[in-house]
Amino acid sequence: MDAGSKVKKGAGGKKCGGPKKKPVSRRYSQRVGTDASVYLADILEYLADEVLEFSGNAARDNKKNMIIPRHVLLAVRKDEELGKLLAGETIAHGGVLPNINPVLLSKKNEKAQAAKDPMSPSKAANKSPKKA
Repeated sequence: MDAGSKVKKGAGGKKCGGPKKKPVSRRYSQRVGTDASVYLADILEYLADEVLEFSGNAARDNKKNMIIPRHVLLAVRKDEELGKLLAGETIAHGGVLPNINPVLLSKKNEKAQAAKDPMSPSKAANKSPKKA
């Protein structure tokens, strides 16, 4: 056999019987600028400062020296912007906000006012006498 008669093997493929290449697909994320990380750190620092300031005020209102999750919850829910930001979040061991339905308070207020005010003559006339 001649050197010229040798059959050259080409690159592998389906027709030549070589190794099969698998298609590779990669997902690339969008690039982030160098200033974005600094800006994000500033925002997180500002939010942490706000939450700690309001929580410290809530702790001081309750005459405590240490901030507990209850104080964080009270501070976040009291502030309008933080409450909107953390509306769907649950703070562990925070409890619930004290809330009494006004409908429940109205009956007690009426009874308290009736006890304070003496009965007017028109109300006294409408009152039925007690049966013995």
